[in-house]
Amino acid sequence: MIDKLDSALRFHQEALNLRARRQEVLSGNIAHADTPNFKARDFEFSSSLAQAVERGRQSQSMSLATTSSRHLPGEARATGEAELMYRTPNQSSIDGNTVEMDVERVNFADNAMRYEANLTILGSKIKSLLSAVQ
Repeated sequence: MIDKLDSALRFHQEALNLRARRQEVLSGNIAHADTPNFKARDFEFSSSLAQAVERGRQSQSMSLATTSSRHLPGEARATGEAELMYRTPNQSSIDGNTVEMDVERVNFADNAMRYEANLTILGSKIKSLLSAVQ
């Protein structure tokens, strides 16, 4: 039963994790807008999500070694970080900084909106699963 719940919510879990990670990357870019020679970074969300979901299907997990029969078995999934790439600026800066505040703000707002939408969808999915159980 738990496996079915896990598989039903896996996609949304991975999407929320990647959205949160992307928000951190974008906020880091915005914070370093005035840092000379700072290179703006980002990752491609759709390919990272596809890789994360595929890893979940392959069920790569790590189990803890136990030294006693009374130990609880522990298991954790192997997670892969999204590959950060450098963003190519539309207009170069004199100080070598590649952060373009307009682009960063739009990406930040878009990512925040999509994060909220994913939370709403996940909440409705959980409510429908709870109503199916009752």
